[in-house]
Amino acid sequence: MKRVTVLIALLTTGALSFGVAAFQQAPGGGAQPAPRVITVEKLKDNLFVLKGGGGNTAVFVGTNGVVVVDTKNPGWGQLILDKIKELTNKPVTRIINTHTHGDHVSGNVEFPATVDIVVQENTKTRMETMAPVTGFAARAGGPPPNIFKENNGKGMPKRTFKDKMTLDKGADQIDLYYFGRGHTDGDAWVVFPALRVMHAADMVSGKNIPLLDANNGGSGLLIADSIEKATKTVKNVDIVITGHDGQLTMADLKEYVQFNRDFADAMREAKKAGKSVDEVAASYKIPAKYMGYAEPQPARLKANVQVLYDELR
Repeated sequence: MKRVTVLIALLTTGALSFGVAAFQQAPGGGAQPAPRVITVEKLKDNLFVLKGGGGNTAVFVGTNGVVVVDTKNPGWGQLILDKIKELTNKPVTRIINTHTHGDHVSGNVEFPATVDIVVQENTKTRMETMAPVTGFAARAGGPPPNIFKENNGKGMPKRTFKDKMTLDKGADQIDLYYFGRGHTDGDAWVVFPALRVMHAADMVSGKNIPLLDANNGGSGLLIADSIEKATKTVKNVDIVITGHDGQLTMADLKEYVQFNRDFADAMREAKKAGKSVDEVAASYKIPAKYMGYAEPQPARLKANVQVLYDELR
Protein backbone atom coordinates (compact mmCIF):
# COMPACT_ATOMS: atom_id res chain seq x y z
CA MET A 1 0.00 0.00 0.00
CA LYS A 2 1.30 3.39 -0.91
CA ARG A 3 2.76 5.36 1.93
CA VAL A 4 0.78 8.38 2.95
CA THR A 5 2.41 11.09 4.96
CA VAL A 6 0.99 13.32 7.60
CA LEU A 7 1.64 16.68 5.96
CA ILE A 8 -1.42 16.52 3.73
CA ALA A 9 -3.40 19.31 5.31
CA LEU A 10 -2.98 22.48 7.28
CA LEU A 11 -1.04 21.91 10.45
CA THR A 12 -3.17 21.75 13.57
CA THR A 13 -2.23 25.23 14.69
CA GLY A 14 -3.09 26.78 11.33
CA ALA A 15 0.38 27.03 9.84
CA LEU A 16 0.61 26.09 6.17
CA SER A 17 2.67 23.27 4.71
CA PHE A 18 5.14 23.91 1.90
CA GLY A 19 4.12 25.95 -1.09
CA VAL A 20 0.46 26.46 -0.25
CA ALA A 21 -0.30 30.16 -0.02
CA ALA A 22 -3.05 31.37 2.27
CA PHE A 23 -5.99 32.82 0.39
CA GLN A 24 -9.22 34.50 1.37
CA GLN A 25 -12.28 35.22 -0.74
CA ALA A 26 -12.62 38.73 -2.06
CA PRO A 27 -16.08 40.33 -2.12
CA GLY A 28 -16.31 39.76 -5.87
CA GLY A 29 -15.74 36.03 -5.52
CA GLY A 30 -12.06 36.09 -6.46
CA ALA A 31 -9.13 35.16 -4.27
CA GLN A 32 -6.59 37.52 -2.81
CA PRO A 33 -3.56 36.76 -0.68
CA ALA A 34 -4.19 36.85 3.03
CA PRO A 35 -2.13 39.42 4.96
CA ARG A 36 1.30 38.13 5.94
CA VAL A 37 1.84 38.86 9.60
CA ILE A 38 4.68 37.79 11.90
CA THR A 39 4.13 38.00 15.63
CA VAL A 40 6.98 38.12 18.12
CA GLU A 41 7.19 36.33 21.45
CA LYS A 42 10.11 37.31 23.67
CA LEU A 43 11.53 34.36 25.62
CA LYS A 44 14.74 36.00 26.83
CA ASP A 45 16.39 39.39 26.34
CA ASN A 46 18.20 37.98 23.28
CA LEU A 47 15.91 35.13 22.18
CA PHE A 48 12.61 35.53 20.34
CA VAL A 49 10.10 33.26 18.63
CA LEU A 50 8.56 34.53 15.38
CA LYS A 51 5.20 32.97 14.58
CA GLY A 52 3.21 32.92 11.36
CA GLY A 53 4.00 31.79 7.84
CA GLY A 54 5.15 28.28 8.71
CA GLY A 55 7.15 26.75 11.51
CA ASN A 56 8.15 28.68 14.62
CA THR A 57 11.31 30.67 13.91
CA ALA A 58 13.79 31.31 16.72
CA VAL A 59 15.90 34.48 16.60
CA PHE A 60 19.00 34.40 18.81
CA VAL A 61 20.88 37.68 19.12
CA GLY A 62 24.51 36.86 19.82
CA THR A 63 27.52 39.02 20.49
CA ASN A 64 28.42 39.62 16.85
CA GLY A 65 25.32 38.61 14.93
CA VAL A 66 21.96 36.92 14.76
CA VAL A 67 21.25 33.21 14.41
CA VAL A 68 17.92 32.25 12.84
CA VAL A 69 16.39 28.81 13.36
CA ASP A 70 14.04 27.96 10.45
CA THR A 71 12.89 30.42 7.81
CA LYS A 72 9.23 29.61 7.06
CA ASN A 73 7.35 29.30 3.75
CA PRO A 74 8.31 30.89 0.41
CA GLY A 75 8.03 34.65 0.51
CA TRP A 76 8.48 34.95 4.28
CA GLY A 77 12.26 35.29 4.44
CA GLN A 78 12.28 39.05 3.89
CA LEU A 79 9.52 39.44 6.46
CA ILE A 80 11.73 37.64 8.97
CA LEU A 81 14.64 39.96 8.11
CA ASP A 82 12.40 43.02 8.47
CA LYS A 83 11.15 41.84 11.85
CA ILE A 84 14.70 41.16 13.06
CA LYS A 85 15.61 44.77 12.24
CA GLU A 86 12.96 45.83 14.75
CA LEU A 87 14.68 43.72 17.41
CA THR A 88 18.37 44.46 16.79
CA ASN A 89 20.73 46.27 14.44
CA LYS A 90 23.05 43.25 14.30
CA PRO A 91 23.29 41.33 11.00
CA VAL A 92 22.05 37.80 10.46
CA THR A 93 25.14 35.60 10.30
CA ARG A 94 23.74 32.08 10.49
CA ILE A 95 20.66 29.99 9.69
CA ILE A 96 19.98 26.60 11.26
CA ASN A 97 17.31 24.56 9.50
CA THR A 98 15.79 21.87 11.70
CA HIS A 99 14.57 19.69 8.80
CA THR A 100 13.75 19.67 5.10
CA HIS A 101 10.13 20.81 4.94
CA GLY A 102 9.35 23.91 2.91
CA ASP A 103 7.63 25.73 5.76
CA HIS A 104 10.94 25.63 7.65
CA VAL A 105 13.56 26.17 4.90
CA SER A 106 12.07 28.13 1.99
CA GLY A 107 12.84 31.58 3.37
CA ASN A 108 16.57 30.72 3.13
CA VAL A 109 16.68 31.99 -0.45
CA GLU A 110 15.75 35.51 0.66
CA PHE A 111 18.67 35.87 3.08
CA PRO A 112 22.07 37.22 2.03
CA ALA A 113 24.26 34.65 0.32
CA THR A 114 26.96 35.25 2.95
CA VAL A 115 24.85 33.73 5.74
CA ASP A 116 26.23 30.45 7.11
CA ILE A 117 23.59 27.69 6.84
CA VAL A 118 23.89 24.55 8.98
CA VAL A 119 21.74 21.39 8.93
CA GLN A 120 21.88 17.71 9.87
CA GLU A 121 23.49 15.75 7.04
CA ASN A 122 20.33 13.83 6.09
CA THR A 123 18.43 17.09 5.84
CA LYS A 124 20.92 18.46 3.31
CA THR A 125 20.35 15.40 1.14
CA ARG A 126 16.59 15.85 1.43
CA MET A 127 16.82 19.56 0.59
CA GLU A 128 18.64 18.69 -2.61
CA THR A 129 15.62 16.75 -3.85
CA MET A 130 12.73 18.28 -1.82
CA ALA A 131 10.70 15.06 -2.01
CA PRO A 132 7.00 15.83 -2.49
CA VAL A 133 4.62 15.24 0.36
CA THR A 134 1.70 13.02 -0.60
CA GLY A 135 -1.42 15.15 -0.85
CA PHE A 136 0.35 18.27 -2.12
CA ALA A 137 -0.23 17.23 -5.74
CA ALA A 138 -3.94 16.92 -5.10
CA ARG A 139 -4.09 20.54 -3.90
CA ALA A 140 -1.61 22.25 -6.15
CA GLY A 141 -1.70 20.22 -9.37
CA GLY A 142 1.74 18.67 -9.12
CA PRO A 143 4.78 18.12 -6.92
CA PRO A 144 6.32 21.16 -5.24
CA PRO A 145 9.17 22.87 -7.06
CA ASN A 146 12.63 22.77 -5.56
CA ILE A 147 13.01 26.34 -4.41
CA PHE A 148 16.80 25.97 -4.15
CA LYS A 149 17.21 24.78 -7.72
CA GLU A 150 14.98 27.61 -8.85
CA ASN A 151 17.40 30.00 -7.13
CA ASN A 152 20.58 28.41 -8.50
CA GLY A 153 21.47 26.76 -5.21
CA LYS A 154 21.08 29.87 -3.07
CA GLY A 155 19.88 28.98 0.42
CA MET A 156 21.37 25.49 0.46
CA PRO A 157 23.51 24.57 3.48
CA LYS A 158 27.25 24.31 3.17
CA ARG A 159 27.86 22.85 6.62
CA THR A 160 26.36 19.72 8.13
CA PHE A 161 26.68 17.58 11.23
CA LYS A 162 25.90 13.94 11.94
CA ASP A 163 25.11 13.51 15.64
CA LYS A 164 26.33 16.66 17.41
CA MET A 165 27.89 20.01 16.63
CA THR A 166 28.79 22.92 18.92
CA LEU A 167 28.77 26.42 17.45
CA ASP A 168 30.56 29.31 19.16
CA LYS A 169 31.18 29.40 22.91
CA GLY A 170 30.32 31.11 26.15
CA ALA A 171 27.06 33.04 26.08
CA ASP A 172 26.88 32.52 22.30
CA GLN A 173 27.17 28.74 22.40
CA ILE A 174 24.64 26.68 20.45
CA ASP A 175 24.56 22.87 20.59
CA LEU A 176 23.03 20.92 17.73
CA TYR A 177 21.91 17.32 18.20
CA TYR A 178 20.45 14.54 16.11
CA PHE A 179 18.77 11.80 18.13
CA GLY A 180 17.27 9.67 15.37
CA ARG A 181 14.27 9.36 13.10
CA GLY A 182 10.89 10.80 13.97
CA HIS A 183 9.25 13.59 12.01
CA THR A 184 11.84 13.02 9.26
CA ASP A 185 15.26 11.35 9.25
CA GLY A 186 17.20 14.59 9.77
CA ASP A 187 15.53 16.46 12.62
CA ALA A 188 17.96 18.76 14.43
CA TRP A 189 17.47 19.79 18.05
CA VAL A 190 18.85 23.27 18.75
CA VAL A 191 19.98 24.07 22.30
CA PHE A 192 20.94 27.47 23.72
CA PRO A 193 22.74 26.37 26.92
CA ALA A 194 23.24 29.80 28.46
CA LEU A 195 19.51 30.49 28.13
CA ARG A 196 18.31 27.00 29.12
CA VAL A 197 16.17 26.82 25.98
CA MET A 198 15.85 24.10 23.32
CA HIS A 199 14.12 24.27 19.93
CA ALA A 200 12.56 20.87 19.15
CA ALA A 201 10.84 21.99 15.93
CA ASP A 202 8.51 19.41 14.38
CA MET A 203 9.81 16.51 16.42
CA VAL A 204 7.42 18.13 18.89
CA SER A 205 5.02 20.21 16.84
CA GLY A 206 2.80 20.71 19.89
CA LYS A 207 0.54 18.75 22.21
CA ASN A 208 -0.99 16.64 19.48
CA ILE A 209 -0.32 13.53 17.43
CA PRO A 210 3.10 13.71 15.79
CA LEU A 211 3.79 14.87 12.26
CA LEU A 212 5.09 11.74 10.50
CA ASP A 213 6.56 12.21 7.04
CA ALA A 214 7.58 8.74 5.87
CA ASN A 215 8.51 10.09 2.43
CA ASN A 216 11.34 11.97 4.14
CA GLY A 217 12.38 9.20 6.52
CA GLY A 218 9.97 9.81 9.38
CA SER A 219 8.98 6.98 11.70
CA GLY A 220 6.04 6.49 14.04
CA LEU A 221 7.76 3.53 15.68
CA LEU A 222 11.01 5.36 16.41
CA ILE A 223 9.90 8.90 17.23
CA ALA A 224 9.36 8.13 20.93
CA ASP A 225 12.86 6.66 21.26
CA SER A 226 14.38 9.70 19.55
CA ILE A 227 12.56 12.16 21.80
CA GLU A 228 13.48 10.12 24.86
CA LYS A 229 17.16 10.40 23.90
CA ALA A 230 16.73 14.17 23.91
CA THR A 231 15.24 14.12 27.42
CA LYS A 232 18.10 11.96 28.70
CA THR A 233 20.93 13.77 26.91
CA VAL A 234 20.11 17.46 27.14
CA LYS A 235 20.25 18.85 30.65
CA ASN A 236 19.41 22.20 32.23
CA VAL A 237 16.61 23.20 29.87
CA ASP A 238 13.56 25.07 31.14
CA ILE A 239 11.83 25.97 27.87
CA VAL A 240 11.17 23.82 24.80
CA ILE A 241 10.15 25.64 21.62
CA THR A 242 7.75 23.55 19.54
CA GLY A 243 7.45 23.46 15.78
CA HIS A 244 4.03 25.09 15.49
CA ASP A 245 2.58 25.67 18.95
CA GLY A 246 3.47 27.28 22.27
CA GLN A 247 6.41 26.49 24.52
CA LEU A 248 6.63 23.35 26.65
CA THR A 249 8.72 22.16 29.59
CA MET A 250 11.02 19.16 29.80
CA ALA A 251 8.32 17.47 31.88
CA ASP A 252 5.95 17.98 28.95
CA LEU A 253 8.56 16.48 26.66
CA LYS A 254 8.84 13.37 28.81
CA GLU A 255 5.05 13.04 28.76
CA TYR A 256 5.15 13.35 24.97
CA VAL A 257 7.51 10.38 24.82
CA GLN A 258 4.88 8.22 26.51
CA PHE A 259 2.13 9.71 24.36
CA ASN A 260 3.96 8.59 21.23
CA ARG A 261 4.54 5.13 22.67
CA ASP A 262 0.85 4.86 23.50
CA PHE A 263 -0.14 6.06 20.04
CA ALA A 264 2.11 3.50 18.35
CA ASP A 265 0.82 0.75 20.67
CA ALA A 266 -2.78 1.68 19.83
CA MET A 267 -2.00 1.32 16.13
CA ARG A 268 -0.25 -1.98 16.78
CA GLU A 269 -3.27 -3.37 18.61
CA ALA A 270 -5.68 -2.09 15.99
CA LYS A 271 -3.72 -3.69 13.17
CA LYS A 272 -3.49 -6.94 15.11
CA ALA A 273 -7.26 -6.84 15.55
CA GLY A 274 -7.73 -6.54 11.79
CA LYS A 275 -9.05 -2.97 11.78
CA SER A 276 -8.62 -0.98 8.60
CA VAL A 277 -6.88 2.39 8.42
CA ASP A 278 -10.23 4.09 7.86
CA GLU A 279 -11.79 2.34 10.86
CA VAL A 280 -8.97 3.41 13.16
CA ALA A 281 -8.96 6.98 11.84
CA ALA A 282 -12.70 7.22 12.44
CA SER A 283 -12.58 5.94 16.01
CA TYR A 284 -9.31 7.12 17.60
CA LYS A 285 -9.53 9.73 20.35
CA ILE A 286 -6.79 11.28 22.46
CA PRO A 287 -6.63 9.31 25.74
CA ALA A 288 -8.21 11.22 28.62
CA LYS A 289 -4.99 11.18 30.64
CA TYR A 290 -3.36 13.53 28.12
CA MET A 291 -4.96 16.76 29.27
CA GLY A 292 -4.63 19.69 26.91
CA TYR A 293 -3.83 17.62 23.82
CA ALA A 294 -5.68 18.62 20.67
CA GLU A 295 -7.91 16.08 18.97
CA PRO A 296 -6.27 15.30 15.62
CA GLN A 297 -7.36 16.71 12.31
CA PRO A 298 -8.94 13.74 10.43
CA ALA A 299 -6.64 13.74 7.39
CA ARG A 300 -3.55 14.03 9.56
CA LEU A 301 -4.72 11.19 11.78
CA LYS A 302 -5.45 8.92 8.83
CA ALA A 303 -2.03 9.67 7.36
CA ASN A 304 -0.32 8.79 10.65
CA VAL A 305 -2.26 5.55 10.96
CA GLN A 306 -1.14 4.62 7.45
CA VAL A 307 2.51 5.36 8.23
CA LEU A 308 2.42 3.14 11.31
CA TYR A 309 0.52 0.35 9.54
CA ASP A 310 3.19 0.39 6.83
CA GLU A 311 5.95 0.21 9.44
CA LEU A 312 4.22 -2.64 11.26
CA ARG A 313 4.23 -4.94 8.26
